Amino acid sequence: MTLFADVLSVGLATAAACLPLLTAPAAVSTACAVLRGAREDRPATAGRYFALLRRRLWVGDLMAGAAALAGALLFAVDLALAGAGLPGAPLFAVTAAGIGACVTLVALRARARPESLDHWPTALREAARDAVRDLGGSGLVLLVAATAGVCAWVLVPLAFLAPGPPALALTAVDVRCAAVAGREGSAPGG
Repeated sequence: MTLFADVLSVGLATAAACLPLLTAPAAVSTACAVLRGAREDRPATAGRYFALLRRRLWVGDLMAGAAALAGALLFAVDLALAGAGLPGAPLFAVTAAGIGACVTLVALRARARPESLDHWPTALREAARDAVRDLGGSGLVLLVAATAGVCAWVLVPLAFLAPGPPALALTAVDVRCAAVAGREGSAPGG
């Protein structure tokens, strides 16, 4: 029950830190780092979250936020244009949705990686590899994102609680993926 309360407090802190939108990648990445620390008996509290977030806000985090915001706006415009009745719009909408899902998957997996605390390009590169190697985890990440979005849409007050459970799920998927990769790397002949 303690972890559940910690996840909710970190989720509220993450929601507050995401309000400027440009800080969303850094906020979710920090939430994953705080929750990962719970495995090592470090407190997963809002105070630790804000202390870690304050130390990490740098130009790369804001650039990642700007890229995420620009990508989301471009995706929304593309889907709006596809809905305007242009020739080939249904095929384009399906293609855009597939590309959007892949980009969302890699972006979310990158936020859960420890490298996202100090080097986004490395986190993105490793997340893309993990997305292909760990299809079960990738499916879970997409399911978590869809569930959080639906919960926030259906019950608007839950929008401020929405970042906590997905951050925990992203962290769990990343830890599991790293553990599987570690076992495969230490296997004889591998």
